[in-house]
Amino acid sequence: MHNAAQTRTVTLMYFAWVREKIGLAREEFALPATIETIADLVAHLRSLGPHYESAFARPEVIRVALDQTHAKADAKLGSAREIAFFPPVTGG
Repeated sequence: MHNAAQTRTVTLMYFAWVREKIGLAREEFALPATIETIADLVAHLRSLGPHYESAFARPEVIRVALDQTHAKADAKLGSAREIAFFPPVTGG
């Protein structure tokens, strides 16, 4: 019987003001097996400290891409290797 790993490593990428608030453009992140959706991940990241809390204070405005494909907050992370967070694009 094969046991699933308790964590796997993914690349988190941050853009624009999300990057500015966190202070990182990207990081390798050990993703706990208990995190299944984008919303789960955002909630976990918010618990990591004030920079993350500030960046994800309004998660409903953050856009997310899984392996460069846009996804909604309730989307399963699945086997995604890269998870990108960015603010909405505004036009003028």
